[in-house]
Order: sequence, then structure tokens, then C-alpha cells
Amino acid sequence: MSLLFPALVDGSGERSEMGVPPDGVWGMVALRFGPRSLTYGRLAAAAGALAGRVGDADRVAVWATPELETAVAVVGTLLAGKAAVPLNPKSGDKELAHILADSAPSAVLAAPGAELPPALASLPRIDVDVDASGPVPEDRTTESDPALVVYTSGTTGPPKGAVIPRRALAATLDALADAWQWTGEDTLVHGLPLFHVHGLVLGILGPLRRGGSVRHLGRFDTDGVARELNDGATMLFGVPTMYHRIAEALPDDPGLAKALGRARLLVSGSAALPVHDHERIAAATGRRVIERYGMTETLMNTSVRADGEARAGTVGVPLPGVELRLVEEDGTAIAGYDGETVGEIQVRGPNLFTEYLNRPDATVAAFTADGWFRTGDMAVREPDGYVRIVGRKATDLIKSGGYKIGAGEIENALLEHPGVREAAVTGEPDADLGERIVAWIVPADPQSPPSAQELADHVAGRLAPHKRPRVVRYLDALPRNDMGKIMKRALGA
Repeated sequence: MSLLFPALVDGSGERSEMGVPPDGVWGMVALRFGPRSLTYGRLAAAAGALAGRVGDADRVAVWATPELETAVAVVGTLLAGKAAVPLNPKSGDKELAHILADSAPSAVLAAPGAELPPALASLPRIDVDVDASGPVPEDRTTESDPALVVYTSGTTGPPKGAVIPRRALAATLDALADAWQWTGEDTLVHGLPLFHVHGLVLGILGPLRRGGSVRHLGRFDTDGVARELNDGATMLFGVPTMYHRIAEALPDDPGLAKALGRARLLVSGSAALPVHDHERIAAATGRRVIERYGMTETLMNTSVRADGEARAGTVGVPLPGVELRLVEEDGTAIAGYDGETVGEIQVRGPNLFTEYLNRPDATVAAFTADGWFRTGDMAVREPDGYVRIVGRKATDLIKSGGYKIGAGEIENALLEHPGVREAAVTGEPDADLGERIVAWIVPADPQSPPSAQELADHVAGRLAPHKRPRVVRYLDALPRNDMGKIMKRALGA
């Protein structure tokens, strides 16, 4: 559709203001998954043909495997003016049943031969044919029409479907183009799943809106990253788990370091990248990873800019068009940027979702009376406006001895200790302090872990005495979800 993908409806490339290369755009490779690829011309034909098969329903489900067919399915659904509901192939039957009952899709789009679970058995199936041809339909949508219904992780109840309008996709991708100097000349490489906004919106729809190219690894590995960056890719998107694996591999892989050094932009998101990994990658490659901050309901809110300072431990400044404020627990806005005062992040702008599907109560509760979205993330702002996230309000804000403490900065300090491989910090009730700080540690050497006193002194020397862990618990591994985020509720359990 012209609103989102100019290159799919204008092969001449005249719309250069959207980043479309000047000539021959339809002959350019738009998508590549392993050995399989589609040019812009072939993508337009395949997605156009699929758009004609989608039907009249408002929503269609997409079995979001990391394959070419998933990208064509989502683009074809958008061309048809419908909303796509990406489904995580690793979801259990109970979760899938809830999502299907809630979103009521008319069909499920899948790669031919993909095995679908029993929860999808009653839904009409449409196999995605990447070799089909059909015209791109005329765009009859408005900016407020739904583009995606993406389900949240459901940590506090059944997953909620965030309805993301076309306006939000365009606003976020264009704001990132400004922040990252992202054009049709860029080729992105990533290995992220395609059922969430990082892998799908940024990783697939982003390059297509710019008129550039994306190479999906299918499954992340450092050899694939090096291969694609050595073959002309200019940008890498990943989550902290991926960059941690890169940092671990770099000492024994000079070829990987050289390949990363060729990248124009290395971007991490979906969770905080530990400062230790930032520094290891920068030292080995000469390139600094930049971070951005977003969530399902808001898409992207802030980012370190390509022409700004890549400051480890921060997520940069608000993107163009995004308003951001920090507030106290009573809703009072925090006016000063002192790098110390912790507040909840609230945002508003064209990047926001419109509602939680079928949940008017949850939608109302998510916004303030004056229209700001309550993110539940806690942060401080530096004097120059940079945002530093210290954790989630529900799990990472620890109130101890009269102080408000963010778990994130303690985790970063712990990860600077050579005896710590992984770290998470939570709070638990304490009769004297209100809450005491608990450190969950995966030691670098399980046979000789650093002592609790050693870790407490290490943190107190880097931050402040009141931020030292009072309890240390040792684990073989931290519980993580598909995106590599630590599941702190599981630690508490």
C-alpha cells in the first residue's frame, strides 16, 4: 500500500523522499531468507496475489515462522487493508486458543507444508505462494485503520491484543529513519523472531518502507552475522542475548570483529544491553552498539541517534514526534534532568496503539486523563536529555531504606565483576528496610563463585552503599523468554 510501502507501488523510484533508490527499484532484492529471495517486483506480485485471497474479514492470523512466507503474508495482509495477527510458533495451545478467540481471525496464513497445532485446526488455512502474481490493490485505508494486533507477553494475566494502527507504523519507521539516517541504500541483517514488533516492524517492514533490503538469518549465529556484514550489509539489529554471544565470541574470532567493524550501525533493543558487553564489543571492533527503547503498545519511543553519542547504558533521546515525561508515584511530572531522580516513563504521540482489543477497561487504565500512556518503565534523565532506564515499575523498582532504587544499574555493576557471568536483581520484603535487594548470580566459575560480601562491596564501591545486595542467590542459569528477557517473576517463585 502506498501509505506504508512506496516502493511496492512505484517501480520508477520517483518517491525519493521516502528513501527509495532512484532507479530500478523493482529489480532490487527486497527480502532474503537464506538462499531464497524476492525482488521488489516479485514481492509486489506475490503480496498482491495474496491480498486478493484474504477476503473481507477484518483480521487474519499469520503463522510467524522465520521464513520468506511470513514477510509476504504480512505485507499482503496490509495491502489488502486488513490487520495481521502474528502468532508465535512456540506458543502453547492454551495461549493460542485465547488469542484466536479474542482476535477472531478469518483465516491463518502459513508457509506451504508448515505443521500447524491443533488449536488452529478449525481455522481456514491459506498457503502463501511466493511465486504467485497479482496486482497491488488500490489503497483505501486511513491512518487510523488497524495494521497489526500484537499480543503482549501476558505476565499479569492472559495476553492482551494491542491494536497498532497504520499511522503508528509509519510514524515510528520514519522517526527511526531520521534518528539512524536510514535510507534505501541500507541493507539490514537480523535473526529475530517475526511475531513481535522488533523483528517484524523494525526488521522487515522498516527496510521495505525505506526501499532497502533485509537479510534474515533464519536463526541467529555469529557466523551468519559475519558473512552478511562482509557481503555488504550495513546494519545489524539484535537483542542483548545476541550481542552477549557476539561479545563472548570476539576474543577468539578476529574475522567477526572485522566484520562488525564494517557495519554502519549496530542496534540493540527489547531489553537493556549490559555495559560490560557494550565495552567488550567497542574494544574489539571500534564500533559502539546503540540502544533504542520501545514496547508493543508504543512501538519506538527513544533512541541514541546515529549522529549522537553512543553512550552505554542509555536509550538516547525521544524520537521525532514522541513526547516523553517522567512522573512521581502521584503523577506529578519530574521537571529536572538530574540523572538521579527515578520516575515512571509516560509517552504520547503518533506511535501509540489505539486500544487493547476487546478490553476497554484495560485501555482506559493504560492512559492518564490527559492522554499519556503509562509504560510501567522506570528511568532517570541525564542533564542533556538522555534517558536511562532502571527497570520495570512492577519488578525492578525497589524501595529500600527510604530510597527508590532501580534494579538495572545494580545488575550492570554486578556484571562488571569478573566472577559474574549473568545477574538479575529483585527486591523482597524486609521488616527493617521495607525491601531488601536480592542478587541472583550465575557465576563465571560455578566451582568458585564470588562471595556475597565480595559482591556487596563491589556494588557499594561503584554505586552507593544503600544499593548493595543484602542477599545473593546462585543459579546455573537465569530464566529467560524467547526474546532473551529475564523472567523475574519466575525468580520470585
